[in-house]
Amino acid sequence: MTSHQLPPGEALLLETLISPAEHGISSRVLAKKAGGTVTLFAFDTGESLSEHTSPFDALVLVLEGAFRLTVGGDVVDALPGRIVRMPALVPHAVEASQPSRMLLIMLRESAN
Repeated sequence: MTSHQLPPGEALLLETLISPAEHGISSRVLAKKAGGTVTLFAFDTGESLSEHTSPFDALVLVLEGAFRLTVGGDVVDALPGRIVRMPALVPHAVEASQPSRMLLIMLRESAN
């Protein structure tokens, strides 16, 4: 298995693909292509990504725990099974209120 590829045709448990860091954030790129990336994140309680922007749309899919997302100044509380879109160039931030995991899907525009 390379760092940007998952083995084909295997049903893998997401929780086994990343080890949470105590008092930190862990991440693992699961797929990386010209059209975007899929990254698995694990946050410990209170850990956050400060407000920033991205040139690409992003989707946050909450797998477990609870996240407080700020998107363009609006606060969104997201629980497991919820998905939140963060538009390109709109300031956003992420904070975990408990040990939490999410998939971050970055969607790049085609060059056409």
